Amino acid sequence: MESNKIIKGALILTIAGLISKILSAGYRIPLQNLTGDMGFYVYQQVYPLLGIAFVFALYGFPSAISKIVAEKDKGNKNLREFYFPLLAIMLLINGTIFIFLYLNAESIAIWIGDSNLIHAYQTAAFLFLLIPFTSMLRGFFQGNNYIQPTAYSQVGEQLFRVIIIIASALVVTVQGKDIYAVGQAAGVASIIGAGIAIIILLIFVWKFHTKQNTSSLALAPVPWGYYAKTILVFGLIASLNHMILLVIQFADTFTLVPSLIEYGLSKLDSMETKGVFDRGQPLIQLGTVLGSSFALALIPSISQDKFQRDPKNVYKHVTSAVSLSFYLAIGATIGLITLFPLVNILLFQDTSGTSTLQILVLAILLCSISITGASILQGLGFMKRTAFFIVAAFFVKWVSNQLLVPIFGINGSAFATILSLFMLCFLVLWALHRKLPELKIWKKINWKAFLIASFSMFLYLIVLLGIGPDYEAISRFGLFLYVLILVFGGGMIYLILLIRFHAFSSKELAMLPFASKLQAFSKEGIHNDN
Repeated sequence: MESNKIIKGALILTIAGLISKILSAGYRIPLQNLTGDMGFYVYQQVYPLLGIAFVFALYGFPSAISKIVAEKDKGNKNLREFYFPLLAIMLLINGTIFIFLYLNAESIAIWIGDSNLIHAYQTAAFLFLLIPFTSMLRGFFQGNNYIQPTAYSQVGEQLFRVIIIIASALVVTVQGKDIYAVGQAAGVASIIGAGIAIIILLIFVWKFHTKQNTSSLALAPVPWGYYAKTILVFGLIASLNHMILLVIQFADTFTLVPSLIEYGLSKLDSMETKGVFDRGQPLIQLGTVLGSSFALALIPSISQDKFQRDPKNVYKHVTSAVSLSFYLAIGATIGLITLFPLVNILLFQDTSGTSTLQILVLAILLCSISITGASILQGLGFMKRTAFFIVAAFFVKWVSNQLLVPIFGINGSAFATILSLFMLCFLVLWALHRKLPELKIWKKINWKAFLIASFSMFLYLIVLLGIGPDYEAISRFGLFLYVLILVFGGGMIYLILLIRFHAFSSKELAMLPFASKLQAFSKEGIHNDN
């Protein structure tokens, strides 16, 4: 019964995460449309900092708190000996981050190469002061296997944040305000969003305490060292494991504009070029959600305990998760590369940076497999190892930007992203094979089905692009309908042919939307799970 509650909670959190990620990726398209590439550049220079704070508040520190709550289940959990010390430790950690960012905002902005970002960084720093409160409340609920508060607060926070950012971008555009106001607005929106999350969580606290009493009058020594170590070490490691795309963007924030200036562009051109380059981020994020989310649904079936009890079943779930991620991610990658000239005009109103962004889109495949593999390793108990791999990828991206961008321009940054994610993907799969030596991931892939499906989808897209209307002449709504037909048709051809040539087992197919209808496309029924 308890395990069913945990699995149900994980599913709720996954759905909330998907909604949140779609909101997070989707709103950047109207933001760019309203403020242009320069406004998008400003936002993207601040976003990695806000994204890190968001991950701390949603995944990192709540995971550490929930771990402590679960371990202290049979002990005292009163305010004085439990919650106040944990809150104090998090206030110290995040307060230190706030002070550092606020006092060094000018140095950071100068290092990045844009002193106009000082106020945006100072505003963003205040977000860290709210992290202890959202983390404490989320961690408390998660430690008691009560997941709904985290899910509702996550969606509520993201929704209000998106609304405020778009409204601010509209004001900046209509009233002709300084474009750097977009950066400050992003910080204010994130702070308000966090405040909304706290209100939602407090409502659940009131409901929770009317049902049961979690306080105790007994006094016990406060294990300050254990609390601090768990929050700092476990919390930061859990955060890193959700930061794959963020750390890549963080490296771009510091290195891309100076490297483009070294390449020979003016400062203004370098900023606008980075704004164009950042168009790829929401599309990569959405593609990665598609490529990894269904595979991640298998992760609750993978743990160290389950591996020891039933290794054959764990092997089966691991190969299914990685192969499913491969099929979906590479399909999205091929489709987006082929359609990018149209997608660029549809979403961002011109074809700027198309060739560079087509290179960058390869990140969808590498990132999806990396996230799936890293999640499996975490389930098997290798959190520190995956965190180390992500840090290594960050440094590869940082150094590669400084080496490649001065030579190849903005294409160098795309190469650097692919190189860093390829290394991460390689390390994750290598670690999986070391832990699971009998794992045969690539033998699980039905290469015949994949080649037939991907070539047929590509051919369909190329033919329709060749005979289709002049996409630069038709209206934006007409282009939207045309792209929708291409995406839906190409996706269905790819998926149907994968099914028809038995790329999926029945359990894998059951995870996809409209599974019962999709099974009808198999020639002889879906092949056996074994």
